[in-house]
Amino acid sequence: MSSVSNTTVPAAPRHPRGLSTLFFTEMWERCSYYGMRALLVLFMTAAVQQGGLGFSDKLAGAIYGLYTAAVYLAALPGGWVADRLLGAQKTVWLGGAMIALGHFTLAVPRIEAFYLGLLFVALGTGLLKPNISAIVGKLYPEGGARRDAGFTIFYMGINVGAFIGPLMCGWLGEKVNWHAGFAAAGVGMVVGLAQFSAMRGRLGDAGRQPDGGAVRARDRGLAWTALAVVVAATALLMLGVVRLNPVALAQSAKWIILGIALVFFLHLFLSRTLTGEEKRRVGVIAILFISSALFFSGFEQAGSSLNLFAERYTLRTLGGWEAPASWFQMLNPLFVVTLAPVVAGVWVTLARRGRDIPLGVKFALGLLLLAAGFLVIMLGAQRAAHGQVVPVWLLMTYLLHTVAELCLSPVGLSSVTKLAPPRYVGQMMGIWFLAASLGNLVAGLIAGECGSGPADMAHRFLIVALSAIGLGLVLLALAGLMRKWMAGIK
Repeated sequence: MSSVSNTTVPAAPRHPRGLSTLFFTEMWERCSYYGMRALLVLFMTAAVQQGGLGFSDKLAGAIYGLYTAAVYLAALPGGWVADRLLGAQKTVWLGGAMIALGHFTLAVPRIEAFYLGLLFVALGTGLLKPNISAIVGKLYPEGGARRDAGFTIFYMGINVGAFIGPLMCGWLGEKVNWHAGFAAAGVGMVVGLAQFSAMRGRLGDAGRQPDGGAVRARDRGLAWTALAVVVAATALLMLGVVRLNPVALAQSAKWIILGIALVFFLHLFLSRTLTGEEKRRVGVIAILFISSALFFSGFEQAGSSLNLFAERYTLRTLGGWEAPASWFQMLNPLFVVTLAPVVAGVWVTLARRGRDIPLGVKFALGLLLLAAGFLVIMLGAQRAAHGQVVPVWLLMTYLLHTVAELCLSPVGLSSVTKLAPPRYVGQMMGIWFLAASLGNLVAGLIAGECGSGPADMAHRFLIVALSAIGLGLVLLALAGLMRKWMAGIK
């Protein structure tokens, strides 16, 4: 005689309540960041008579690359501040306040305010960006596919903000006044700060205290010394005592960033405080660093060369009304919000069935899809030599790049928090964003070489595509070894 069991399958555990706090904080911060970024190159290259700065494409590309690189480069000391001094929660709030100050400074129509505003936003983002991601990781101490899904949801918050920002700031900047667009970005960050303060209690102890233990006097002294150096250097630049060539500085900065990464990884590999298992996991992070840098050197063409392609070579009129070129920046976040739940569901479903895709394969897929997008826009640039082209070329490029991003970026964020030695989590998140810094810097340099016409753009897009294909194939070959080095980490 058979019997029917009354046993029920337990429901899947819910995500922590603190995830909503971080979701909305990051949403408003990204609204301000991407809203301003959508205007940056267009503002710099616009004629002085149109309220712009009248910079050449080469100069604008170099400044864009330096600024976006600085945003992510500042993530390394930002992680250190959280680990050693303030804790992640306080560092996130301080970073948001500095970002808001930067955007409002950009709203002042003076060249000195322009450069000072960029500096404030870069430093503030360096404090906020790695640490808010580190707090997400702390909410999921068990790791696994649920943590990956949590990071993907968090990534949706990034892209909701990235959609709102260009919509609001882009229209104000291009159709009303450039500086009104920058001010709107500041308002967005203020809203994010207010929300973080109101919902901070949901985070509990996650990121409340420094991970490095008790704050040491030596660390305080180092922080104050670094701050004094930054203030002094800024004063010398603002007063004209020291002058810099942005193009030459950008060329040199890429080697400096590589040197910083090399020194940091060597320090960990030679450290006596890390076990052999931890060092192998750091080796995986080193591979992710190289892959991420190349990925972002292509992906971040969105705010530079692809933005200029939208403005100069893409038909944007509908019934006599011309859409702002910056609105094309909304395509990527729109696709992410649409597709992120699908991709997150695929990762969780495969993991439940014991068929989880290895980390190296996910990164390889991201690079190969990035290459496919650049092959599409390369064909569009070739056609643009004969006149403006329809928006479908940009639409297809952003669609492919979005799927590439979902294969690589949220998974990379989650993997770094899992692979990093416990007392280096904040700094490892800084290293992840250091890779983005290098990629953004190279992206600006590439964009600066695209200004002679659509033929130059097509040539540069082809080089990016071939580079991504080559590294993607290498990652496929290394996927098995990476999985071995990640033993014990899912």
